[in-house]
Amino acid sequence: MMKQAAAAAVGGALAVGAVPVVLGTLGFTGAGIAASSVAAKMMSAAAVAHGGGVAAGSLVATLQSVGAAGLSMSSNILLGSVGSIFGAWLGASKKTPPPPPAEPGAEGDRPRENEPQAEPSKPPLGSEKHEE
Repeated sequence: MMKQAAAAAVGGALAVGAVPVVLGTLGFTGAGIAASSVAAKMMSAAAVAHGGGVAAGSLVATLQSVGAAGLSMSSNILLGSVGSIFGAWLGASKKTPPPPPAEPGAEGDRPRENEPQAEPSKPPLGSEKHEE
């Protein structure tokens, strides 16, 4: 249970902490969109599609807003909650090893493979005829 709680905490922190790093890597920075980045290409495509400008509320505009100002408190809480749930799920998903096979019963309960079996005793020779 502690392992699952730790995985949940790590998952939540990772989810909240990764957003600024990923957006900065893509080119959505606090100083604006970085030149020759994925963000610049996205902005160019959005501008061409909308006749020269980027529409307010579009994906590019929203990502730039988050890259510049960060996420709101409610967005951080939601993102952290989802990350915690995912982390807890991953922490609990480890399969336990199967139980060891059952040990065979007491010696002599059943014949074992590759072991010679005792033959039933035969009557002594000549005892079949009784002479009178």
